[in-house]
Amino acid sequence: MSINLGLAPIVSLLAGILILVVPRMLNYIVAVYLILIGLIGLLGAGNFTLR
Repeated sequence: MSINLGLAPIVSLLAGILILVVPRMLNYIVAVYLILIGLIGLLGAGNFTLR
């Protein structure tokens, strides 16, 4: 049995939770999210496989 974890959905979930908890930090959270998603896409580190 193997489990595939995507890094992008985890980053999205964390960003969403942070926006709900600290709405004043919205601009910074969105900026960091976009940078991380861009780096994940460029570097191709989006999937991990656990066995």
